[in-house]
Amino acid sequence: VGPRLPARADHAHSSREGRACRGRFPEAEVGRRKWGTGSGVAMESAEDWLVESLRLYQDFHAFDLSGATRVLEWIGDKGVFVAGYESLKKNEILHLILPLRLSVKENQGLCPERDFKVCHGGFSDASVFELKHVPDTRLLVTTGLPGSYLHVWQVAEDSDVIQAVSTIAVPEKEGGLWPRVAIFSSMAPGVLHGVRLRSLKVVDLESQKTTYTSGVSDSEELSSLQVLTADTFAFCCTSGRLGLVDIRQKWAPSETISPSTGAAGERWCAEVGGRGPGPSIASLGSNGQLCLLDPRDLSHPVSSVQCSVSAPSPDPELLRVTWAPGLDNCLAISGFDGTVQVYDATSWDGAGSQVEPLFIHRGHIFLEDNQTDTAPLVTTHTWHPHKPRTLLSAASDASLHVWDWVDLRAAC
Repeated sequence: VGPRLPARADHAHSSREGRACRGRFPEAEVGRRKWGTGSGVAMESAEDWLVESLRLYQDFHAFDLSGATRVLEWIGDKGVFVAGYESLKKNEILHLILPLRLSVKENQGLCPERDFKVCHGGFSDASVFELKHVPDTRLLVTTGLPGSYLHVWQVAEDSDVIQAVSTIAVPEKEGGLWPRVAIFSSMAPGVLHGVRLRSLKVVDLESQKTTYTSGVSDSEELSSLQVLTADTFAFCCTSGRLGLVDIRQKWAPSETISPSTGAAGERWCAEVGGRGPGPSIASLGSNGQLCLLDPRDLSHPVSSVQCSVSAPSPDPELLRVTWAPGLDNCLAISGFDGTVQVYDATSWDGAGSQVEPLFIHRGHIFLEDNQTDTAPLVTTHTWHPHKPRTLLSAASDASLHVWDWVDLRAAC
């Protein structure tokens, strides 16, 4: 079964062109998107934001998927995978090609192609919470609920189908929990996965033989895994505990114990990255606390700040913190509401100070087209690999945005 065209471009503009314009996928029905929730105040706010967006964005494109996604996984710099996460139904896995305008290195005025193109597609019987592309291959690994198996997929060369090829059994099966996944890319790719620290292992993707296990009885629940080099990976537990592991050695991670500050029950996620001098590990709590750490000394955060969030995350599973690959000391957070916040961490120091974002993307709030008073929740976001200020973000209303934000400090 070939992929179904899932999206439409309801609103797009370029500040360089100075006007709004609309586009759509071939054969996909397009409806005019409602701005705001329909009330007079909300509509007025949405219209104000729309006018203001001409100043805030170098480029901005809004699309609708056929279902909401928690996955935005790059393949190269022109393609991205998305996948549905609903339970008790088949979920689409789609390989989308970015609009031509977003693929060119420089803005070149009007471009004929303004829409995502569906390159490949398939269907998963399970919800897809995480998807990883295996570098230099046509293979994908997905995880979600039910969490009994990881699923391995192949992107066909001679058709437009993403087809299931195998599964990897998950030994620790717990209702409501699903294994986190990361990929060791080498001559023989390995899948790092685990629900808790005690179940962490690396499985050879081809032979499915286990090549590494943590070998510990620690029951801490994992929130994220990230491969760093051919032999090392980072883990973050939901408690905020962080560790760096070398798989060539017996389990002896360099780690930090759970943060001592913050409310009880706070859940955490983390990412290793960062460009420029300074700490390269960012850890985000569900109450908006953000810690920056130096991997050489995980015992004490370099800085700990409170982000400008109005309330704790309503769904900590959707928490996300990411480092900008093309900007020094710049990161983005989401999972608290319908926004993505961008921060400059250059001058952060000390502990507990309140910090204000450099930029807030509010498009998912003002371009939402439902008739309820509940604003959509951003489900994930990611930075473009090579365009420094371009991000993709998705929300619970199945909206997908591509936006290039303007640093108003530089514009002054």
